[in-house]
Amino acid sequence: MTNRPLHPLSKIAAAVGLCLAALFLLAAGMHGAQKTKSAPAAGSLFAADKGKLKILVDGKAVGSEEFEIAPAGESWIARGKADILGQDGARVRVLSTLRLRPDGIPQAYEWSMEGGKKTGAHIVFESGVAKITLEMEGSEPFQQEMNFETPKIVVLDNNLFHQYGILARLYNWPAGGVQTFPVLIPQDVTPGSLKVESIGPRTLNGQSFAGLRIATADLEVFVYVDGNHRLMQVEVPSAKASIVRE
Repeated sequence: MTNRPLHPLSKIAAAVGLCLAALFLLAAGMHGAQKTKSAPAAGSLFAADKGKLKILVDGKAVGSEEFEIAPAGESWIARGKADILGQDGARVRVLSTLRLRPDGIPQAYEWSMEGGKKTGAHIVFESGVAKITLEMEGSEPFQQEMNFETPKIVVLDNNLFHQYGILARLYNWPAGGVQTFPVLIPQDVTPGSLKVESIGPRTLNGQSFAGLRIATADLEVFVYVDGNHRLMQVEVPSAKASIVRE
């Protein structure tokens, strides 16, 4: 990938104490809220889902996230709202909207952060190019482009853990094995790649889930989904963090 130098706005995520998604590149069940089972729409990787995640670090609650994934015309929309305890003890709210094609290729992404100076960005994806417009209160908008070798880019943003559920949908379960995905962390304006591998069934709190290991050379994240591939739990052992579906 060839990309232009990062803008100082790429540091804005430092205001949040828990930026687990960014660790991928900076270092290189539970009862579902939706009781009825849902199957992916014909020709789509996705299925409608809605829920709430509790964010724990070392067993202590540091935030929560509400999310919804739903069809919108010929696309799918994934919305998230996370409230996180910041480094200064203040609460920070992160909002996101990701529009995807039914095959998982992203079309557009927006995020905004409330708490201190308001920041945000809008990203348009076209043929493997991410066109980014960053905005920060009191500063002029900054534009940047990032080029990827494939249009099937994974969006994993800071403190928005429902996006791991989208990644679980992108993983080819029948094929199994190690699968490599390009990834973009929008709040850090950071591109890279990650490897995803099925680890088979796992029992958590007496319930059986399918597990995925997501890794770079320096970090492991474990994602657990139910029989309908709905996100149920995320574990980051090195950070002593658990993200649990309520």
